[in-house]
Amino acid sequence: MTKREAVQQRSLEAFLAKKAEFDALLAELQQASADHFGADPGAVLWGEAAWLTDATAKLKDIADQHFRRGEYAA
Repeated sequence: MTKREAVQQRSLEAFLAKKAEFDALLAELQQASADHFGADPGAVLWGEAAWLTDATAKLKDIADQHFRRGEYAA
């Protein structure tokens, strides 16, 4: 195996490890979302709405980076 191939192999391993971590976080968030993030739908207050607004903005930024939208557009 050449040095370049070894570097590529280590890069792939690191990428796949981070992807597994990312996928686990997504699954955890999907489960929390299905449970309304622990909020009682009949008693939601502005704090829960504000938290969800902030979380959504962070996820939107990640999606925009990946899909090159908004400020990340080429």
